[in-house]
Amino acid sequence: MKAYFISGLGADKTAFKRIKLPEAYEPIYLDWITPEKDESLCNYARRFSSLIKNDDAFILIGLSFGGMLACEIARLRRPMKTIIISSIAASNELPWYFKRAGSMGLHKTVPINLLKAGTILKNLMGPASKEDKAIIINYAKLADPILVRWSLHAMLNWHQPERLPGIVHLHGSNDRTLPLKYTRPDYVIKNGGHLMVFNKADEVNKILNEVLSVN
Repeated sequence: MKAYFISGLGADKTAFKRIKLPEAYEPIYLDWITPEKDESLCNYARRFSSLIKNDDAFILIGLSFGGMLACEIARLRRPMKTIIISSIAASNELPWYFKRAGSMGLHKTVPINLLKAGTILKNLMGPASKEDKAIIINYAKLADPILVRWSLHAMLNWHQPERLPGIVHLHGSNDRTLPLKYTRPDYVIKNGGHLMVFNKADEVNKILNEVLSVN
């Protein structure tokens, strides 16, 4: 069965380089497409889902903002299973301060470089290996400014108040970007941060194998 991976914004397939699925799954890594101006996440998901062949039996695995996109695609395409990591399953799980920033229009006025710097600081709070730090800094530097600005608009205007049935959610107890207390995950990885797919990959893989081994 095909397993479609959607990375976090600004990242590519290397975000999943330490993730290993059971042999029955064929990993396919989807790249972000260019958003239309002020496009909703729902409409973006409709266009993005064209990357998935209609005759595929598949699962979705989304990381961070990619998890939100995976939830929207799941409404359209009915995957066999949808797994989100370090993400949220419904728009009401978005932390209040994101919503406050949106109501003030800060996502439209704050310089992109400052947003990128904030991403770096958020993810480097707490222990991180030299390799993890280099990956985070590189992602933030290379992130497409158009995608960054659009993602904030789409996330702050996302309307999916109810968690879809069948979503499997993995979250870290020390996630500082999307704190655990605002979410309702199925699995909590102790001391996992927002990028636990790197430094907690063994624990993530153990859960994935458990989830994907269940018929």
